[in-house]
Amino acid sequence: MAKRGAPEVNAGSMADIAFLLLIFFLVTTTIETDSGITRKLPPIDDQQEDPPPLKEKNIFIVLVNANGDLLVEDEQMEFEDLRQAAVDFLDNGGGTGDEACDYCQGAGDPKSSDNPIKAVISLQNDRKTQYGRYIAVQNELVAAYNELRDREANRLYNTDFTDMEAAYNDPEFNGDKEKLKERIGVIKDLFPQKLSEAEPKR
Repeated sequence: MAKRGAPEVNAGSMADIAFLLLIFFLVTTTIETDSGITRKLPPIDDQQEDPPPLKEKNIFIVLVNANGDLLVEDEQMEFEDLRQAAVDFLDNGGGTGDEACDYCQGAGDPKSSDNPIKAVISLQNDRKTQYGRYIAVQNELVAAYNELRDREANRLYNTDFTDMEAAYNDPEFNGDKEKLKERIGVIKDLFPQKLSEAEPKR
């Protein structure tokens, strides 16, 4: 009696099926992308130059410690009060002569910042500071700049600065981009964002 051979499996179409499955999963799978923080890092400068000297009154020190407590100018502050404190510092206009600010609406305290161009906010943190807390504080400080920029944009151009930036970054914007860029530059010159992030403390 002759031995029966094992039946052959037709594998000719297996490659086609695998290819079709691969295409199917590539098309139907959604890949989640984590949204990051939109921050431009300063360019690498090969030449080590000493920074220009700053008056202590032109520096606004904000410290977030390991417990998440907020210390502003060595005094404890509630998170809700931080934005207004930053606005008051930036818009103080305490300078005289060449350092006077004719568009500032602040108290004009001679012990606080001379003008927004000289004013620097120094954000410091501890190595054990929670990341979320640090970012929340950073966002409040950026919001203080945006609040003042919105005010000046409304005064000069009857529109918000944030709206101008959104329109400029919109690829479907049909207006005069060069004019819009120039206006954005004017507002940024009035309130330049000088937010210094110091090395974390141990």
